[in-house]
Amino acid sequence: MPEIRTVTTLQRKRAEIAASIKLYERQLAQARLDLAHVEATIRIFAASGKPSDIAKYIDSYRLFRRGEPWAICSAALAKSGSLDTRELARALMAAKGMDLGDAVLTKGLTNRLIHSLRMQEHRGRVKREGKRKGVTVWRLPGA
Repeated sequence: MPEIRTVTTLQRKRAEIAASIKLYERQLAQARLDLAHVEATIRIFAASGKPSDIAKYIDSYRLFRRGEPWAICSAALAKSGSLDTRELARALMAAKGMDLGDAVLTKGLTNRLIHSLRMQEHRGRVKREGKRKGVTVWRLPGA
């Protein structure tokens, strides 16, 4: 049975389109790499030199088990009476054996802890006492 010209033409066209798609995908991947390099270069040259302008990548979510930060913080609050958010972050770091001199890690944990403490406050497990040097002070309700 002879081949139908239409089928052969369509198969050839399909192969051309598939080859074009592969070429465009390679070009797109290269363009994404180029864009990432340009953005990184812009960050380097636009940086002011202040530590706050430099991106910090901290994944503190995998450092603790579920509920562990609150357990450590509540124990620290029970022992000390009232602590500010930074002191609670340092208590977390001490409990996990982390470097207490690492300011970046301390700041990252402090920022993460703020939300956690506010949720515990909403549940009635902790109360705000005010602020000390611009940082919220926390205490347990019975203390």
